[in-house]
Amino acid sequence: MLKLKSVAIDTFKENVVYLHRNCPLYRTEGFQALMKIEIYIRGNGSPVLAVLNIVDDTAIVDIDELGLSTQAFKQLGQPEGIKVYIAPAKPPISLKAVHKKIAGESLSENEYHLICQDILENRYSKMEIAAFLVACSHNGLEREEIFFLTKAMVNSGKTLNWGEPIVVDKHCIGGIPGNRTTMIVMPIVAAHGMLMPKTSSRAITSPKRHS
Repeated sequence: MLKLKSVAIDTFKENVVYLHRNCPLYRTEGFQALMKIEIYIRGNGSPVLAVLNIVDDTAIVDIDELGLSTQAFKQLGQPEGIKVYIAPAKPPISLKAVHKKIAGESLSENEYHLICQDILENRYSKMEIAAFLVACSHNGLEREEIFFLTKAMVNSGKTLNWGEPIVVDKHCIGGIPGNRTTMIVMPIVAAHGMLMPKTSSRAITSPKRHS
């Protein structure tokens, strides 16, 4: 057991945990820097996954403490000083699907769902996420795979209900000065009674913002 401590470092959407090099668990349990670990409280909710960083300064964490970055501490939702347990994280089950995609195979709807769920739960490292994205880009996606991945991404987060049975979208590559296709296409579609929530910008922007 280790005492929980908030290190108050913003690691930008990545859970990071800090363990002192002289902590007995560091050597006896085989922990290594940058490995994924689980932080949990027995009988209290799901574990929080984080990337392990090893420190040598007791001003950051003492040998009996476990320091959590801002996001990880908030996700765990427990007060400082409480006793927590740590263990090496199990490899995500969905990594098998990523290996299939790297090999050029098509994935099922359930496989895309599992991949998005594991990414949402911080079970993937940045390298593993990059491997998945490169595999999709290099080997391409079948039309139904695009639908499966899009659906999995939508279901992984919050959505808006526009109160219409059909909501349509026009997407643009963005970043092209003088591009006025949105303001031409949108009124035409809307005039036919279809709901198309849109914004338009005169600036050189990203595709997400432009459309």
